[in-house]
Amino acid sequence: MAISTADFKNGLTIEVDHAIWRIIEFQHVKPGKGGAFVRSKLKNLRTGAVQEKTFRAGAKMEQADIQTRSMQYLYEDGDNRVFMDTDNFEQIEVPGENIKDQLPYLQENMNVDLVQYGSEVLGIEVPNTVVLEVVATEPGIKGNTASGGSKPATMNTGLVVQVPFFVNEGDKLSINSTDGTYISRA
Repeated sequence: MAISTADFKNGLTIEVDHAIWRIIEFQHVKPGKGGAFVRSKLKNLRTGAVQEKTFRAGAKMEQADIQTRSMQYLYEDGDNRVFMDTDNFEQIEVPGENIKDQLPYLQENMNVDLVQYGSEVLGIEVPNTVVLEVVATEPGIKGNTASGGSKPATMNTGLVVQVPFFVNEGDKLSINSTDGTYISRA
């Protein structure tokens, strides 16, 4: 389906130069002289690279037909991760390289959305908040909580997060999966 720059929305996927891009942000610019144009920041869904592109106002391009399927993460098989469709129990192997940004938040039996373009798997979308267990952190020193500082804690997936001093090993924490920050105890 062809769309124009007037139809741009954040999160929309488009095909430009034989690549699939998701619009991160865009801005319509109307200079005093010359024609209007659209400045956009796009993320390549195959490589993860972010690039700024400029389009003439009203330029036409193809909208990429992206499907998301609800899947359950089963296990790690070498460099691949195995997911199962929760509707028809079909299993799909996804190379770990395709989902390296989401790996620190992935746990067995977690439900995720698998992002596909045709039959090509582009990646996965994990929930915005995930509950992870602390496996290693320095013990909190009594009376050292007034400063409001933080200390590093290693989670059960290998992710290292800055947490408040009162967090101990074995605690379950809610972590923001978009930027890897501590939210609260679970």
